[in-house]
Amino acid sequence: MTDTADPAVARRWPHILRLALFAAFLLGLFYLVAVSRVIDVEQVRDTVASTGPLAPLVYLAISALLAAVFVPGPLLAAGSGVLFGPLLGTFVTLGSTVTTALIAALLGRRAGRDSARVILGPDWSARIDAQIQRRGLWAVVGQRFVPGISDAMASYAFGAFGMPLWQMAIGAFIGSAPRAFVYTALGASISDLSSPLAYVAVGVWCVTAVIGAFAAHRGYRGWRRRGRDNGSLPTE
Repeated sequence: MTDTADPAVARRWPHILRLALFAAFLLGLFYLVAVSRVIDVEQVRDTVASTGPLAPLVYLAISALLAAVFVPGPLLAAGSGVLFGPLLGTFVTLGSTVTTALIAALLGRRAGRDSARVILGPDWSARIDAQIQRRGLWAVVGQRFVPGISDAMASYAFGAFGMPLWQMAIGAFIGSAPRAFVYTALGASISDLSSPLAYVAVGVWCVTAVIGAFAAHRGYRGWRRRGRDNGSLPTE
């Protein structure tokens, strides 16, 4: 009796299992932190406030690590606004956001890049590399504008597909700037949500949400069009 299993498929199974375990770990972490809220953000904020002049740097580092384990970014940004006000708080939030993107992308690359390439094969890996070279930076920027997508989860995925760290850093900075201002400003004006700052923040949020929805729609239509041109998607 001969073994008819495809050797290439057999070699892929360990990599599929590795990626599945990594994804399950991230989803479990997401549930514990983002859904069950096992981390008390208010307690973290009070602890940081006691560090005095170093508080902005301490909060930047701690919130970057917390966001990497899926503590909701809006809560961390609002905490930055409460602690440091709208101006300094926005810069702290942006610094934390960029640091989180780098941490998640680096971990995603270490955990999943080799396995992803084996599973995709050399042809698809080469296509993805080419797309990253051409559009990687703007893919990161665009993802940050699309509502409802976890920035940390997206950064892990970008890292697994080999996104260069410089593209992650610049893309996260550009794409996250509007929302960083929005949530930080809302946190800074939490005691008076009828203030002009709060109205400006809500207006910026509405604009970014519309831009994000438009970008997602355009991206989906572009993907469908390229798929039909390549023959991988049926025509309607």
